[in-house]
Amino acid sequence: MFKGGMASMMQKAQKMQEDMQKVQEEIKNLTATGKAAGGAVQVTINGEHQATNIQIDEGVMDDKDMLEDLVLTAINDANQQIANVSAEKMKGATGGMNLPGGMNLPF
Repeated sequence: MFKGGMASMMQKAQKMQEDMQKVQEEIKNLTATGKAAGGAVQVTINGEHQATNIQIDEGVMDDKDMLEDLVLTAINDANQQIANVSAEKMKGATGGMNLPGGMNLPF
């Protein structure tokens, strides 16, 4: 009886790993646009947290310090969006188990 249970558990773990790999690929293809100052600064990143586009309204270019803060805010907003979607997708793939990001099961 234990053998059957172990085999079933191994199959479930293997399916979970396959689901996680699929979700990781989906996450790589995500994009998010973070905004600051009502959209005057927008930064788009992909699921690998690489910036792919930045747009800055000319009206915020007068103040260098403020512009730097707005760019940081937009980047952080986009990163948070990616993190939230990634967490939800991984939660679905792991059946609600909270596994650390990048954790690969040994199966």
